[in-house]
Amino acid sequence: MLGRCAALLAVVLLLSGCVSDGVGTDYAAIAQKVGPPKAGHSRIVVLQEKRTGLSAFCACEVKLDGELIGRVAIGTYVFVDRPAGRHQFVASEALFPGDTTYNFTTEPGRTYFFLIRASERNASVSGVTMVGGLVGGVIASAATANAANPGPADFFALDEPAARTTLAELQLAK
Repeated sequence: MLGRCAALLAVVLLLSGCVSDGVGTDYAAIAQKVGPPKAGHSRIVVLQEKRTGLSAFCACEVKLDGELIGRVAIGTYVFVDRPAGRHQFVASEALFPGDTTYNFTTEPGRTYFFLIRASERNASVSGVTMVGGLVGGVIASAATANAANPGPADFFALDEPAARTTLAELQLAK
């Protein structure tokens, strides 16, 4: 009985460290505070949903036009204002063999939302690594080397209503 109570207490303490009041990180409040993008610029928001079940995830460093804009992990988002025009995301993950690139174009005064999710290759390599250890991971990396997306993530453009609904549950990445 004492062992169960100790285990329950440990779980409660671990989970309480994950709770945040979210003050100052709500996207709607931040967007209102900083206002719209300045003339000739567009706002670019990259987000990753909260994890569901055993789905694969990525904790990717996201670069926009070669400049790091942040590390997007589960339940977080980053945003940046950039001059309108052609842009390129590059997503990379530590110890993952390959990068994801995604090209897009923006118009001035608009906000663009992008969802980032683990790529099929990432899910395959992660799954095999969990079962087969490092040797399995190396074999899976070699076997998936010719995948259409060699990187750890996929980017998906989101419409504003869907993005704002998802963003309401997320925290600004640090």
